[in-house]
Amino acid sequence: MSESGISKSAARFASQSDARPCYVTNSARKGAPATRIARRFRELSAAGEMGIVAYITAGDPSLDASEKIVLAAAEAGADVIELGVPFSDPVADGPVIQRASERALRGGATLAGVLDLLRRLRAHTQVPLMLFSYFNPMLQMGLEKFAEDAASAGADGVLATDLIVEEASGYHAALHARGLDTIFLGAPTSTDERLKQIAEFSSGFLYLISRTGVTGERDALPEDLPALVRRARKFTALPIAVGFGISLPTHVTVLGGIADAAVVGSALMAEAEKSDSADAAAAAVAERIRVLKNAARRGVSKRSTSPDSSGEPNG
Repeated sequence: MSESGISKSAARFASQSDARPCYVTNSARKGAPATRIARRFRELSAAGEMGIVAYITAGDPSLDASEKIVLAAAEAGADVIELGVPFSDPVADGPVIQRASERALRGGATLAGVLDLLRRLRAHTQVPLMLFSYFNPMLQMGLEKFAEDAASAGADGVLATDLIVEEASGYHAALHARGLDTIFLGAPTSTDERLKQIAEFSSGFLYLISRTGVTGERDALPEDLPALVRRARKFTALPIAVGFGISLPTHVTVLGGIADAAVVGSALMAEAEKSDSADAAAAAVAERIRVLKNAARRGVSKRSTSPDSSGEPNG
């Protein structure tokens, strides 16, 4: 896409958006101390900057390699890092992350091992770290034990990709009791009523899936994405992160007009997959994040930095 094409697309998306650069805490966590995730989004808001949320499959090709990759991602400018817990039936994931999960499982990665990795990472970085997992591994560990271990390891939040809000009350209570954010997914197929429910159960940020289907790199963003973000804004003052198919600087530039963060996963794991060593993977992932973060800092991605004094989102 040419520079003029990017500008036209960005302007069109921005003109349809309801960007809200000043964030308030979700009602589910009112009165609780702000998490690292909430603090980071407030810092981004104050700087007028869009965030980059980086997804890394933990244990691909090993947990030691993942430690190097995550620390490199944090150093390169990732604002929040999702540690993907490998799972044998990753129905929401595209081929790149499926292969990463398969390699991690073959290498012996488990939820307990990922929690140990998180503990090691927390000793070296204060970047917000969250767990991205299917529900089964957490259920097998036991929700109370999982919540306690995740909090003590230094996690800031959890996204259970296949857990619906109607069945999330125990999970939600266990995590919030330990000061962990609960991030839920909204989709293009979500009704307004469902988006409202998802928003009520979410804290930290709301994760919107840009398109139906599985994760993976795409050439362009869906034309109806601004309308989805606008619908979600009606029900939450949380930051909105958009994922699934985000891989290029042009995507980030365009998203800067409508969302608060871009979630990048398959593009990063593809870089790791192509690398022949942990150091090479860390360097490649870091370079991709630098490029995306630079896109988030310029052009239409530069957000308004003048929230009103009421503490409520502008819009």
